[in-house]
Amino acid sequence: MLEPSHTVFIAAIAGAFGAKGEIKIKSFTQDPAACLEYAPFVDEAGKEILKISKPRVIKGGFAVRSPGIQYRDQAEALRGTKLYCLRSQLRKPEEDEFYHSDLVGLQVQSAEGQILGQITAIHNFGASDLLEITGTPDVAEDWTLPFTLAHVPTVDIAAKTVIIADWQRFLPEAKAQKKPRDHDA
Repeated sequence: MLEPSHTVFIAAIAGAFGAKGEIKIKSFTQDPAACLEYAPFVDEAGKEILKISKPRVIKGGFAVRSPGIQYRDQAEALRGTKLYCLRSQLRKPEEDEFYHSDLVGLQVQSAEGQILGQITAIHNFGASDLLEITGTPDVAEDWTLPFTLAHVPTVDIAAKTVIIADWQRFLPEAKAQKKPRDHDA
């Protein structure tokens, strides 16, 4: 088995589609259809877990068939399964382009060198990527920061560090201390 760093999370099983055992896959690749190119999918350790056939586009993802999955309840039982591909299958990222898995675990520092925490996840709820940061006791607990050039001007994968700017207003305390606007009252 391979180390988790040899795999990249690219899709997840969203449940069953229809009554005949089709599986609904939600892609997390920049081009949603690109995730299908990396099948068969593996688990985080690199063990093959899902072969697919007959992919087709559906609302919110793709419906696929898989050997041994014939009934809706079998497909539904796979809901939430994370699908990975081997890193060796992926192209090398362009400059200023990063795989989410490469960012998780990086130390977060201010431009002045203050250690602010560590990236624990990357989320995208439709607008843009957000870094979830587990802070240090003297800064904040968990907080999020938009992953934009303005807020994250430096990403150094080799040094396992990101340098952030204009971050104070994203701290939970800063949000709680904001004064309500006139129309909020």
